[in-house]
Amino acid sequence: MTIETIAITPIAGQKPGTSGLRKKTAVFMQPGYLEAYVQSVIDGVGGVAGRDIVVGGDGRFFNDTAIGIMLRMLAANGAAKAIVGRGGLLSTPAASNLIRIRKAYGGFVLSASHNPGGADGDFGIKFNVSNGGPAPEGVTDAMFARTKTIDSYKILSGPAPDLGHIGVTKLGTMTLEIIDPVTDYVAMMRNLVDFDRIRALFASGFRIHFDAMHAVTGPYAHAILEGELGAAKGSVVNGIPLPDFGGHHPDPNPVYAADLFKLMFSADAPDMGAASDGDGDRNIVLGKGISVAPSDSLALLAANIHLAKGYTAGLKGVARSMPTSRAADRVAAKASVEAYETPTGWKFFGNLLDAGRVTICGEESAGTGSDHVREKDGLWAVLIWLDILAARKQSIGEIVADHWKTYGRDYYTRHDYEGLPSDIADQMFTDLRGALATLPGRSFAGLKIEKADDFSYHDPVDGSISAKQGIRIFFQSGERAVFRLSGTGTEGATLRVYLEAFEPDPAKHALDPQTVLAPVIAAADAIAGIKSRTGRTAPDVVT
Repeated sequence: MTIETIAITPIAGQKPGTSGLRKKTAVFMQPGYLEAYVQSVIDGVGGVAGRDIVVGGDGRFFNDTAIGIMLRMLAANGAAKAIVGRGGLLSTPAASNLIRIRKAYGGFVLSASHNPGGADGDFGIKFNVSNGGPAPEGVTDAMFARTKTIDSYKILSGPAPDLGHIGVTKLGTMTLEIIDPVTDYVAMMRNLVDFDRIRALFASGFRIHFDAMHAVTGPYAHAILEGELGAAKGSVVNGIPLPDFGGHHPDPNPVYAADLFKLMFSADAPDMGAASDGDGDRNIVLGKGISVAPSDSLALLAANIHLAKGYTAGLKGVARSMPTSRAADRVAAKASVEAYETPTGWKFFGNLLDAGRVTICGEESAGTGSDHVREKDGLWAVLIWLDILAARKQSIGEIVADHWKTYGRDYYTRHDYEGLPSDIADQMFTDLRGALATLPGRSFAGLKIEKADDFSYHDPVDGSISAKQGIRIFFQSGERAVFRLSGTGTEGATLRVYLEAFEPDPAKHALDPQTVLAPVIAAADAIAGIKSRTGRTAPDVVT
């Protein structure tokens, strides 16, 4: 095998963010495109010569082929070792853990998260740095700059290495270590939750239904839930990762996990329902006849985290993304710890976690995590819920009701308008920003605006400032509406509208959120002109 230098033209792709670079799979499969981007990342992070790099992904279409190319490029660029999950599989939190425990320089995570897979689906690559978290903005800026000037890449000649067998081999001068992708993650979970206590819970007849959505968490859930913890065989469904996720959309929400929601609201519902997404970093938790909203789940886990084996010291602090409901803030206030409101993106949590300021953090988009890794962790959240259930000996519904009685209920919903023409979406936000100073004092749908701003975050750890992170509208009666354009899709623009209202009265905690929030929904539409601008009469997804 020899090192080849292949001439290419710059790709000047979109700037990689916290989620890396996401495109349609066919784009990454273009001759030289993947190679140009990977070489730009290698150069942007300061090179990999003499360094250990973790590589793995969610198993979507092109995952194994891409990893084969990337490993040959890492070898050609002088990497000392590549640590790869068997078959090219690693959940995103498992990759974060592996980077940390192996003290690797960083790692490539191949995923487009909750987006569809397959030849016509989506593909993505991101680089996580040595703390196990997504590359910070300064690093992604360097990657992007390199995409504009790159003219060649290095690759080792010869066939792609075999990823199917655990063991250590050589690829050129680079050591290639193929590992079981599940083992280290299981060991970490054993230290964080009480396996014996949860095993006893299942032995008592407790039933769980975990939908792995034919995504990467299947092997992890089989090994832990049905293996280590003794849940009944068949408790994990859709547990075999497939390149196209079985033709489904691996996003654990009421639309794409409809079968799970139908089961949990049926007469034969098990005690707990749960699901994760494509790369294993998101989660949804349901009880009999109840779905726990991700914002509520963050608050509930924060309030009860001291019951879990690895968190008996309690809370150091709580962090949530700005669009997430303020339920977690109420828990932090009662516990007399700091609550942080950050922009969307796990890198902002990473700074707080590294500084020891928070124990748990989360986003309304079904992502929750703690100081055990530097990514959100879907299966971890499910296991923490199980540990809390085993400790409290109450149902999910009872725990949620108790929480609302103590802290009040933050009614919350998110409305997504997907695939909007980018020019229409951009103009909407230009107009919203231009109107911010004139909105306070005006009324829409019977709600009077108290304050309006474009959220800006001053990082208390590194001092950086992140501006234009989303439009916030605060109403005098306590409601809030937030507008953001999401960067997680690959086609058009996705408008996300977040709406919330606080209700302290326990007698009013069983109402329908869409009904309670109807005035806020109407006000948000009137403020932004959603229907008149887009022609959409309803959102594509309601969560």
